Amino acid sequence: MLPPLLLRSFLAVAETRSFTRAAQRLGLRQSTVSQHVRKLEAAVGRALFARDTHAVALTPDGDALMDFARGVLEANERMERFLAGAHLRGRIRLGASEDFVSARLAEVLAEFTQAHSGVDLELTVGLSGTLYERFDAGELDVIVVKRRAGDPRGAFAWREQLAWVGRPGLRPDPAQPLPLVLFPPPSITRALALQALEQAGRTWRVACTSPSLSGLRAAAMAGLGVAPHSTRLLPPGLAPLPPSRHLPELGQIEFVVIGPGPQHRLASALVTALLRHPGRLHPGPA
Repeated sequence: MLPPLLLRSFLAVAETRSFTRAAQRLGLRQSTVSQHVRKLEAAVGRALFARDTHAVALTPDGDALMDFARGVLEANERMERFLAGAHLRGRIRLGASEDFVSARLAEVLAEFTQAHSGVDLELTVGLSGTLYERFDAGELDVIVVKRRAGDPRGAFAWREQLAWVGRPGLRPDPAQPLPLVLFPPPSITRALALQALEQAGRTWRVACTSPSLSGLRAAAMAGLGVAPHSTRLLPPGLAPLPPSRHLPELGQIEFVVIGPGPQHRLASALVTALLRHPGRLHPGPA
């Protein structure tokens, strides 16, 4: 019988591809996570990760073990809920950024509500910056958002690469200000894009502002301008623009899950459900 503690550490490393980020997710020391993985590898008699100074990758045996580990942990959690005999009841207010909702959040929330039928889940979709404000005002219990610059709160879920996207075939004129399709402030992606343009000395103009992803998609598909967006959560009909010295690199963003702490049982249960298998929340490897 493989201890669930070792399997949790294994899955955290497998899904984040980093011992450091796995430790942050689990609230453990990196050395502890490394020790758990070594013990698991010794128990199964197989190497589960190929490590070097730059990256952590699954071996074929490690890749095969992932589904088994998830099944064991899910069965263990169902047994614990049954034996505890205590059902959560009440209302939980979740806020999620719109580009995250366009991924596979519905599947995870459906499982949560089935497991906790006495919980009323209230979902608010909006800009990450606005969700931070509402969380700080006590209007939301849990938020799934892009990490805000200088804000250390939240458990790391996954990382996304940003790129300039637009209608396929669009080629902005480098001699003209770059036309932008943006969320309104306090959009975190907007702030990152404008900062990158200012640092690169690239002139720009706002061609469209919309609070909804569908509005930005329509404007970009019409060729009104380009938008900064995650390459992995890309809306249908849009494509990354080819690399160009006239388009500055946008870097990466992190998605985090922020809750009030373990004293709030409903919120803690939802945070645990969201972080249990973050790999399910997005389409796949970048």
